[in-house]
Amino acid sequence: MSLMLDQQLKEPAHRVTGRSSGARRRQLTSSFIHGLLLLVMIATVGVLVWVLAYVAGQGLKYLGPEFLTQTPPGNPSQPGGGFLNGIIGSLIITGIATLMAVPVGVAAAIYLVEYGGRLAKLARFFTDILVGVPTIVTGALVYAVWVVFFGFSGIAGGIALSLVMLPLVIRSTEEMLRLVPHDLREASLALGVTKARTILSVVLPTASSGIITGVMLAFARAMGETAPLLLTALGNDLFVELNPTQRMSTLSLQIFGNAITGFKAAQARAWAGALTLVVMVLLFTVAARLIASRSSVSRAH
Repeated sequence: MSLMLDQQLKEPAHRVTGRSSGARRRQLTSSFIHGLLLLVMIATVGVLVWVLAYVAGQGLKYLGPEFLTQTPPGNPSQPGGGFLNGIIGSLIITGIATLMAVPVGVAAAIYLVEYGGRLAKLARFFTDILVGVPTIVTGALVYAVWVVFFGFSGIAGGIALSLVMLPLVIRSTEEMLRLVPHDLREASLALGVTKARTILSVVLPTASSGIITGVMLAFARAMGETAPLLLTALGNDLFVELNPTQRMSTLSLQIFGNAITGFKAAQARAWAGALTLVVMVLLFTVAARLIASRSSVSRAH
């Protein structure tokens, strides 16, 4: 009897010990994974901070009021000058791309979310392809179908960048439209409002903040592109060009052109241009995040 009682008393103790050791093992595994992910995050943020700090350190040596108000010197080996024509050209070409990409992208997203149909899967398939296509291929396409016939121009650059922006606008708009509660649509339709009117008066205003955020992020992405513009806008380093039917410079093109020279003065201008471009992209990104934080869709939830 005493042996049986001892065995019965010992068995629960072994079970408790086994459970406690298993819990400790799981806790150690969880702590290890958490620590590893934390190290990866710190390393990633550290690399980004280092890159930004290095660009800022190099760019601030040359960046000043003259850089933002003057064009480059005729001889790239000469010091001085700035990238005013590149800044203006970036805004014009990216603005043209936005005017082309946003209406098409928003309309495509509305069709995918509100109407669907047999073409929806095909449209999403081509959108995925556009997202993955290298931008140099986009530039080559526009070169073949536009530049060969009409020459290099800001419009050609805008067309190329619009193809870069288009899938981003479609994706972001589609996601925001899906966040709009179906109750709002049903309430509008129950009042006898047509579906098209419901989309224009209810769905789009509700998702407008999120759509604007996606457009601004796509704008920031397009502003930093260089490869498609090498084959379309080509660049113009001599003066400020406001006519989009002519060759135009952008910040990214001027950074590339000055960086590949062997002149220290040109490379200094390239660093200042890189810092200017980073600041402009950061401003658009921060503005987009601020708009997203006040999104009417998030308030509806």
